[in-house]
Amino acid sequence: MIIAAFDGFLLGASLIMAIGAQNAFVIRQGILRQYVLWICLFCAVSDAVLIWIGVFGLSLVTTTLPLFIPIMTYGGAAFLIWFGYSAFRRALKPAAIQMSSTHAPSLKAALLTCAALTFLNPHVYLDTVILLGSVANARHPEEQSAFAIGASTASFVWFFAIGLGAMVLKPWLDRPRVWQIIDGTIALIMWLLAAKLLIG
Repeated sequence: MIIAAFDGFLLGASLIMAIGAQNAFVIRQGILRQYVLWICLFCAVSDAVLIWIGVFGLSLVTTTLPLFIPIMTYGGAAFLIWFGYSAFRRALKPAAIQMSSTHAPSLKAALLTCAALTFLNPHVYLDTVILLGSVANARHPEEQSAFAIGASTASFVWFFAIGLGAMVLKPWLDRPRVWQIIDGTIALIMWLLAAKLLIG
């Protein structure tokens, strides 16, 4: 059981550590110190739910929703393009970026953005439901719960680490020029992810 949990933790960590839309948003919220704990908790719980669906409901998802992946691919690409454009506009106006720390969106708006970045990104489903689910289903049934616990724990550790870590780095990062670089990088990453989804 311990080995299965450790294997799940390692695989989950290796998948989630790639910088994507979700991670970029958590880091930015951490730097802004806006709803960091709520955002980290939302991301970690969402990942955990998807992981458990993958471990114990993979076959049901793929058989009952054959259009699931194509719909999420095109919908996710559209959202990534829009999110990248928003980051690009912020990068062009560093003064507006400075103001964003004092004119914070509501918690509801922040959680809705986080939800969109999570559930409109097909990579999230490919990593959690499909890949982790497939690996877990290849293991002995008695080890699957421990594997899911390990993978879910990796999500909690990762999101709180990057969210709280970004808060600690705020004094060094709270400069207009640094914001330009961060948002410019986010825009590039979002557009590359969208292109990868559309091209395959």
